[in-house]
Amino acid sequence: MKLSFENIQHDSKEYWKSVELRTLVLRKPLGLSFTKEELQAENHQLHFLCYVDEKIAGSFIFIKSSQNKLKMRQVCIAKDFQKKGIGFQMMLFAEKWAKENHHNEIYCHARNNALAFYQNLNYQIQGDYFEEVGLKHYKLVKCL
Repeated sequence: MKLSFENIQHDSKEYWKSVELRTLVLRKPLGLSFTKEELQAENHQLHFLCYVDEKIAGSFIFIKSSQNKLKMRQVCIAKDFQKKGIGFQMMLFAEKWAKENHHNEIYCHARNNALAFYQNLNYQIQGDYFEEVGLKHYKLVKCL
């Protein structure tokens, strides 16, 4: 199993494949879809794809929230690749990329069902839970 990662451009062919994956994994189960405005707003965000043997296995987005902090969002793994350690490897890549690009903190809003995953990667809960897209979320932070 060959794992690789790619920083992709907004509105590229790969970007639209990531939108398709995010829709399938994150939005469709909630009866949601992306609006044109939401996707246009992603123009200045950093988009990444994870490949397993040249098949798209996962994706995530970084937003520069300050000079040294990144917000990670829209983290997902394709159903066929879940529970195989790929998400863990993707997060290690994300953290390495962040460090190499002079960022010292990553934070995200994690769904309640993903809480243990992030805690196993040493992300710390900050504050009380809140609702996003109708689900319980927590702000999780990791200093790099």
